[in-house]
Amino acid sequence: MDPELEPFTALFPPADLSDPPASRKILAELTASIPVDTTGLDIEERMVPGEPEVPIRIYRPQDANGAIVWLHGGGFVMGDLDTEQPWAATLARNSGATVISVAYRLAPENPFPAAHDDVYATVLWVAEHADELGLDPARIAIGGHSSGAGIAAAVALRVRDEQSAPIRFQLLHQPGLDDRQISWSATNFTDTPFVTRGKVSQMWAHYLGDTPATPYAAVARATDLSGLPPAYIATAEFCPNRDEGIEYALRLLRAGVPVEMHQWPGTFHGSHVILSAEISQRQNAELGAVLRRALT
Repeated sequence: MDPELEPFTALFPPADLSDPPASRKILAELTASIPVDTTGLDIEERMVPGEPEVPIRIYRPQDANGAIVWLHGGGFVMGDLDTEQPWAATLARNSGATVISVAYRLAPENPFPAAHDDVYATVLWVAEHADELGLDPARIAIGGHSSGAGIAAAVALRVRDEQSAPIRFQLLHQPGLDDRQISWSATNFTDTPFVTRGKVSQMWAHYLGDTPATPYAAVARATDLSGLPPAYIATAEFCPNRDEGIEYALRLLRAGVPVEMHQWPGTFHGSHVILSAEISQRQNAELGAVLRRALT
């Protein structure tokens, strides 16, 4: 493990999602201690029409270069607009893109397809209201962290299938893509920091409920990946999700989709939040630089 990250592993909460309300409270308390720099950003909250409406928070840099519909992580169970604010604001500042952070419905109270439908509705709304929002409809990306990245990839698949909106790029950071947990990392990383095999099992059980997994729930199940938007995929070395992210990148490449893949050595799932570590600084900076280039 990266020597700058290792001392912080004991500070992360237990890898357990058996009590979702308690897990949400812990995440909110941890995130509240992270400094947020919103310098140069115009921040606006809106509601995307629907049943129910979907809350979003828009971060607009000056002279914004494109936009991204951005989805927080949290194992489908945790996270909201406030817990994601440090990362959404950082991404907006580093990329120069308008970041549209989405408060999709959380499991287990709202299992699949609730979150997927919220995000899909948001993508359609952003594309349809691009002029009103001051966006170029040809320069809209989608992405997220962890479970949010998994939802982003699945929504990109649905958009392709239904040809419903232009998505230019996918920014997938440590994505959770496969409920089956059949990769080497999913099988062997049973006790890694913050995310373990057991926690991943809980995450998918909460998200799927009694519904059998489909490609729109777990995009690794999709058989045809051709025609999807170009993608950037980042994985952490000591993470159960690592190999499914790498395999998905390879499958996209084999389907003719341009992909940039970065496997960050010495890191674990969520370690990018340790801002004092040099490798975390590079990870966060790279997300912004990649998005800036993709939308230019």
